[in-house]
Amino acid sequence: MVSITIHLLTFILAGILAAALPAHISAQNCGCASDLCCSQYGYCGTTDAYCGSGCQEGPCFATPRPSNVSVSDIVTQAFFDGIIGEADASCAGKTFYTRSLFLEALNSYPLFGRDGSVDDSKREFAAFFAHVTHETGHFCYIEEIDGASKDYCEENNTQYPCVAGKGYYGRGPLQLSWNYNYGRAGKSIGFDGLNNPEIVAIDAAVSFKAALWNWMNKVHSIIVSGQGFGETIRAINGALECEGGNTNTVNARVEYYQEYCNQLGVAPGDNLFC
Repeated sequence: MVSITIHLLTFILAGILAAALPAHISAQNCGCASDLCCSQYGYCGTTDAYCGSGCQEGPCFATPRPSNVSVSDIVTQAFFDGIIGEADASCAGKTFYTRSLFLEALNSYPLFGRDGSVDDSKREFAAFFAHVTHETGHFCYIEEIDGASKDYCEENNTQYPCVAGKGYYGRGPLQLSWNYNYGRAGKSIGFDGLNNPEIVAIDAAVSFKAALWNWMNKVHSIIVSGQGFGETIRAINGALECEGGNTNTVNARVEYYQEYCNQLGVAPGDNLFC
């Protein structure tokens, strides 16, 4: 009888201890394995995009504090104008994109360009604007060329289902694409990405925030960890460009990056190509 009682008490105590364990050990709420983080959007992974700001479950780590780097001192009006000045006067983006709105959008992403040393910041800005230059033709385009004719609907995505009559093609500085990205970006920024994807090409403030959201979730952790510019290409468009997919576009991105690093007075680092 005593033995049965001891076993019973042991079982009860084990149950109490299990219930007291931190939720992140199992990450059951998101369905992630115990060694993976559940991001603020409900996806599993191990990088800063998953384990950093907004991390819900798993081995989340504290979000680093922004450095005291002055963004406006690096991304000067002259630097910005040097990019957009290459666009034709007839370009829609000529009056749409402005440095002031870019700096304003940064308030929502304080770690962008402020996560490390001054040189780290310069390389991140050079990388960001290199991709933006390539994606938009020096801030010429607000929307993807012939984007409306392309199908960017992942029909199997039940969390962010496509809305009939809406197109989720590339819009903004980093060409936000696909229904699930519009849905996630909208949820984070505060717009209805599924029912109103057009706002990314109408409201320049939202457009910049969407680009920064895209960057912080896909690219930021790569550039600040020193993996090299080549890996940022892979993160943005690797399936189409890397491993010999399109060497011309890869070369163009790298050339812009090197040019902007030179302008900002920082070495571009290693691993430039993907």
